[in-house]
Amino acid sequence: MDRSGKIGVFDSGFGGLTVLRAIVQELPNYNYVYFGDNARAPYGNKSFERIYEYTLEGVTFLFNQGCELVILACNTASAKALRTIQQRVLPLKFPNQRVLGVIRPSTEEIETFTRTGKVGILGTEGTINSKSYLLELAKISPKIEVFQQACPLWVPLIEERQYNSTAGKLIFASDIERLFQKNNAIDTVILACTHYPIITSILEEIIQGRAKLIEQGPLVANKLRDYLERHPTLEKTLKKEFQLQFFSTEQEDYFNDHATEIFGARVCVQQINLA
Repeated sequence: MDRSGKIGVFDSGFGGLTVLRAIVQELPNYNYVYFGDNARAPYGNKSFERIYEYTLEGVTFLFNQGCELVILACNTASAKALRTIQQRVLPLKFPNQRVLGVIRPSTEEIETFTRTGKVGILGTEGTINSKSYLLELAKISPKIEVFQQACPLWVPLIEERQYNSTAGKLIFASDIERLFQKNNAIDTVILACTHYPIITSILEEIIQGRAKLIEQGPLVANKLRDYLERHPTLEKTLKKEFQLQFFSTEQEDYFNDHATEIFGARVCVQQINLA
């Protein structure tokens, strides 16, 4: 069998790099392609139709780069586009390729983290309004009470590298306080946007131990390892030669500087235009 396949990671911007970093640490022997749609970020305040359109463009681009499997490292895309792509697009256009999201892997282990049974969700407007986490946790851990808080300004602040500003920190603190006002017994908070781990240290300073912050990257990486073990036919199509490629719709200098800081290794991106 031709072992030429790659694993693609798609995000609306920089956030998916936190997932890619965790996946590479867990599964270092594969060939990866990252695509960040930074020029059109954020996705969280866009319509369902626009998010689906952008996500499908990103997935198709990664398939054309030789990816056999694509991870939607974007909660908004996972919430609003994943199922339609899996059920309607793949069978007709890409029957041998697969697309996975980050929501289910992020919910399957939450019960092991919480003691009070009260879990908070911080996410974009699109993710929160989709109620995807409420639905998944109701199926997987029905005894857990879930409380959500939309954080519409967080991704723009992170994408524009304004998260260390006084105004930015005030916004983070305000949204977190709104979450805890819904139930003071929340002891576990899912960072339901892959951008948010970029500001974990700031969030921990604000929360001051009131709850445990759960980052998605390690959870997704562990579940991906399990998925590949359970799908050996797909796994055999993947090239076992570590390589990283980066693409973005944003200018190269802008992307490389911030991406290198987030990913923890030098990033050299190629700018593309999907229009």
